[in-house]
Amino acid sequence: MLDAHCAFAELGEEFHIYWGAYLGTPDEILVAGPVPEVADRIGELRAEARERKGWIMDTYLLRRLSPS
Repeated sequence: MLDAHCAFAELGEEFHIYWGAYLGTPDEILVAGPVPEVADRIGELRAEARERKGWIMDTYLLRRLSPS
């Protein structure tokens, strides 16, 4: 999945995201939570990791939460 612009950040609180970068490596980064609560953090981590390593390989899974 290619999403250089973090399109998930536009989604509402009815979505939960499971995001990871450099999966399966010593540099693995994982974040999970409701999209509005973690979207900014994911963006920050992406930018920091890309600056540090010169590249980023990440992916995410979105889950729509059931209405209460």
